[in-house]
Amino acid sequence: MVIDHEDANDLTQDVFIKVWNNLSGFREHSQLFTWIYRIATNECLNFLKKKRRKFFLPINDVEKELSGKLESSPYIEGDAIQLKLQKALLLLPEKQRLVFNMKYYDDMKYEEISEVLKTSVGALKASYHLAVKKIETFLKEN
Repeated sequence: MVIDHEDANDLTQDVFIKVWNNLSGFREHSQLFTWIYRIATNECLNFLKKKRRKFFLPINDVEKELSGKLESSPYIEGDAIQLKLQKALLLLPEKQRLVFNMKYYDDMKYEEISEVLKTSVGALKASYHLAVKKIETFLKEN
């Protein structure tokens, strides 16, 4: 979600600190996995919002900055298709990007994503379908 490897490392630490500090509040209404994933998702979204506010950037400019980091990142191999896919993901609205990442990369079931994002399975399927169509269009045009 955040593209930059260093930011991802920092957020991972923040997530595990938050999990540790709030473990006593875990109420087993959901799986531990979905509870932790929800915390991680919220941390990523909050990070991106803070980044936008900090630099007074509209969402498109943040995506351009992240896209630039993609091209210079040593963690993205020279695979042109992977780079194009990552750039396409940056153009998606936040919710579609989240749903796509959870379904495509994390191979989560819609029911698990529904627990994490607190939304209906039908809405998730629609978001995923729209994301895939936008990605296909981007890949064909670029």
